[in-house]
Amino acid sequence: MPSKPAPLRTLGKNGPAVPAMGFGLMGLSGIHGPRPSDEERFQVLDHAVELGSTFWDTANVYGDSEDLLSRWFARTGKRGEIFLASKFALIIGEGRGIKGVDSSGEYCKRACEASLKRLGTDYIDLYYAHRVNPKTPIEETMRAMAELKAEGKIRNIGLCGVSSNTLRRACAIAPVAAVQFEYSPFVLDIEQASSTHLLQTCRELGIAVVCYSPLGRGMLSEAFTAKGPSEAKDSRASRFPQFREENRDGNAKIVRQFKAFADKKGCSTSQLALAWILKQGDEMFPIPGTKRIKYLEENWGALDVQLTDDDAADVRRFVEGAELAGDAGPAASKAFAFVDTKEDAERPNERL
Repeated sequence: MPSKPAPLRTLGKNGPAVPAMGFGLMGLSGIHGPRPSDEERFQVLDHAVELGSTFWDTANVYGDSEDLLSRWFARTGKRGEIFLASKFALIIGEGRGIKGVDSSGEYCKRACEASLKRLGTDYIDLYYAHRVNPKTPIEETMRAMAELKAEGKIRNIGLCGVSSNTLRRACAIAPVAAVQFEYSPFVLDIEQASSTHLLQTCRELGIAVVCYSPLGRGMLSEAFTAKGPSEAKDSRASRFPQFREENRDGNAKIVRQFKAFADKKGCSTSQLALAWILKQGDEMFPIPGTKRIKYLEENWGALDVQLTDDDAADVRRFVEGAELAGDAGPAASKAFAFVDTKEDAERPNERL
């Protein structure tokens, strides 16, 4: 695929201009399936830069991801070309399940120092609270992140898993550049009342929406319709209900129907899903991930898919009328979504 300038969008109201589509690095470190060799992964990262895909998203719990990036930065000297996002707060237990959340100010600072050391850099472009603990006031978390920003260790603040009320309180302390949530054509929770209309709140406040799992963890692909993941070879089948054997055939049928819209536009199912997200507004930044150059190029090609308003409306009518079998994520993850944190009684509405 020939290199060309990446389309840019402003990350938040007054944020930096970054590629409209990011690159999620979780899978590159073997979270789903076997981990490729360093050389194979370096080739993927090298090619991402060649394409212009330089908005990279990692976290301190994504296997060896931060260490891998440190080795890549040392190898290439291209740290300055990457807009790098990382995260803190999740405590991971056995089987990669969420054991707990520590969004305290003390842990925020300690985790940031550890990430900087692993990454081999002195700053992180976008630093998220990966989730927030309802017992920890968001004001405490934000004060710590604002101090890290003032020290130059992070350049932009992000949040994940928060409610609209928590987000508004966070913004009273310091600017929030981005909120990250799951969003895809079949996962529209952030639009709905059950999510406290979070998307509407982000638009009102001028906050970017970074969309993880924009391809439904690979479900919105031709590979899924051809052959679903097996329990033995793919951890998704055991962790995510939509991939279970009893749900796979029915879900694959719906995805094949979704593919009909892609066929009309002359693109792949994955490209249609990403183009549809991008069409929802300039505040949207999908961050698909992959371990393979082939799919990296395919995903990047979604930026060339032009959907009309009618195209987008047709897709929305279809997905709102379709019902996939099983939840998109593990049942336990619901407890960490759209969280209202404890009020900070001592210093409410403080702004640094």
